Amino acid sequence: MENLKNIQPLDEFNWEAYESGETLSPVSKEDQEKAYDNTLNKVNDREVVEGTVISMNKREVVVNIGYKSDGIIPMSEFRYNPDLKPGDKVEVYIENQEDKKGQLVLSHRKARLSMAWDRVNAALENQEIIKGFIKCRTKGGMIVDVFGIEAFLPGSQIDVKPIRDYDIFVGKTMEFKVVKINQEFRNVVVSHKALIEAELEAQKKEIIGKLEKGQVLEGTVKNITSYGVFVDLGGVDGLIHITDLSWGRVSDPHEVVQLDEKINVVILDFDDEKRRIALGLKQLSPHPWDALDADLKVGDHVKGKVVVMADYGAFVEIAPGVEGLIHVSEMSWSQHLRSAQDFLKVGDEVEAVILTLDRDERKMSLGIKQLKADPWENIEVKYPVGSQHKAKVRNFTNFGVFVEIEEGVDGLIHISDLSWTKKVKHPSEFTQIGADIDVVVLEIDKENRRLSLGHKQLEENPWDTFETVFTVGSVFEGTITEMLDKGAVVALPYGVEGFVTPKHLVKQDGSQAQLNEKLPFKVIEFNKDARRIFLSHSRVYEDQTRNEERAERRAPRKNSKREEPSVIQNQAASTTLGDIDALAALKEKLQKGSK
Repeated sequence: MENLKNIQPLDEFNWEAYESGETLSPVSKEDQEKAYDNTLNKVNDREVVEGTVISMNKREVVVNIGYKSDGIIPMSEFRYNPDLKPGDKVEVYIENQEDKKGQLVLSHRKARLSMAWDRVNAALENQEIIKGFIKCRTKGGMIVDVFGIEAFLPGSQIDVKPIRDYDIFVGKTMEFKVVKINQEFRNVVVSHKALIEAELEAQKKEIIGKLEKGQVLEGTVKNITSYGVFVDLGGVDGLIHITDLSWGRVSDPHEVVQLDEKINVVILDFDDEKRRIALGLKQLSPHPWDALDADLKVGDHVKGKVVVMADYGAFVEIAPGVEGLIHVSEMSWSQHLRSAQDFLKVGDEVEAVILTLDRDERKMSLGIKQLKADPWENIEVKYPVGSQHKAKVRNFTNFGVFVEIEEGVDGLIHISDLSWTKKVKHPSEFTQIGADIDVVVLEIDKENRRLSLGHKQLEENPWDTFETVFTVGSVFEGTITEMLDKGAVVALPYGVEGFVTPKHLVKQDGSQAQLNEKLPFKVIEFNKDARRIFLSHSRVYEDQTRNEERAERRAPRKNSKREEPSVIQNQAASTTLGDIDALAALKEKLQKGSK
């Protein structure tokens, strides 16, 4: 109450005017308006001024420029600056001091544009960090709104690591550095990567300075290639070669790691400048050979998966990182040179026998033929001399035919053992590769794993019969089938061939017999061991002439009794009825054999 007592009424206050409703001071209304106007900023249309953000919502920003009314600006003009808040100073362009509604019309975008070019050039000159809004994608990069100018952000300048999805950056506000300006075309290029590199360079120097072989670091998988994996160690990249990803074989690094995965790696090596860093992942786990069963020994059976094929063999993984080689020679008892691909392929699950095991060298050789019995162990029992079998032709040589009776049991049919009668110059004339052929075992060579086989021995030797048929002095019709320097080959009845020397090819008129000519031939020699019959055409007419001359000389003394020996002699010179029966039987036998 004491304070109230000390308050005194104004001496100059006009109480009468107040009671009558006149509340104006002695200052005129015009003077008051003038005084009020002096408190406001003087603004002009199309002018850029600084304002203060009063309030904002999702759609609009209210800005005070010290004018009698505030201006409203769409929030979209501030999307480059998501951190905008009340109290922030912003540049605005005055479009209209008062619209139809008496509202002050402002634009932040136009204010930025009017100052943009100067600000962009200043940012380049001063290496200033500026903010920009990524509007959209374009060929090779992105379009960024910087001070209202559309600048280009190359894809390679977005980040230090390769970008796999550009779309995730659209609509984001990021910091940039202006790296290039084309004054003529007013093109601006910005970079976000430059900001990161400056920061990473310091980290990189610190990391490189501490690198040591054998050091274990955490890194992030940055890129995956067919030959290895690049790992970001915090600004420094290292490479894990595909062979250092796992102790087992890796065909695709994606099987072991994924992009952006955080992994521990060990430093294996680096160059003097520490720019190339070799990393390892498998070295962080013990070698599989060290964990291999200590009781595993030669002769044991193991199971595994074929991981690599080569012509000389197959690599089988019996445990991750533990492989054994099955050489092609250990895949079959067969002696034929074949490729390993004929027996196995990548991915096959196989059982094998351990043949050699070297834990120090970490090498193992395996075999699969050992799962079957060696066919040569009891060869004398299964294929005794004289036994007959069916074989398959595998290969030819000039001297015979190689055949296989069963897998691992090979034999040779000499060319001379193919036929009793036909002269075979090359086995391809008699049979073909892949064909079946009947054989008889002639000899066993167990040490060299080879059988001597015969084909003609399946039939009786016809030369025993030929000896009684093609007697010396007998005459047969024959056809010249081949002309040689030393004579000619003549085809005789029943598939038999004879040989004629040139002097025995002279015909009665003095001319020489020709190829394919059919003539009578006389047997002048029969060699059973060499299976050769020597013939003569000349002897046929020479002997006939000689007999005629003898007959003429003996004609006066001829009587009925002496004619009988001549008749008998002529019959002896030709084929007898017994011979015809023998040849008929032989012909039938040969025909059955050929069938």
